[in-house]
Amino acid sequence: MTVLDEAPGESTGEPTDARGRVAELHEIRAQALAGPSEKATEAQHAKGKLTARERIELLLDAGSFQEVEQ
Repeated sequence: MTVLDEAPGESTGEPTDARGRVAELHEIRAQALAGPSEKATEAQHAKGKLTARERIELLLDAGSFQEVEQ
């Protein structure tokens, strides 16, 4: 449901204004960029593997990767 579709006073637990939605999207993006938890990263390294982002960094030139969908 978008902000425009919401009835006045309807409480869905989601931001009801554009600024709230933008803030929520910034938070989601920050979480995606942070990657997995430290525990998950350590488990991956314990198996002798790299995380997906670490592999991408090794394969491509710095700054050349543009993520389209997180």
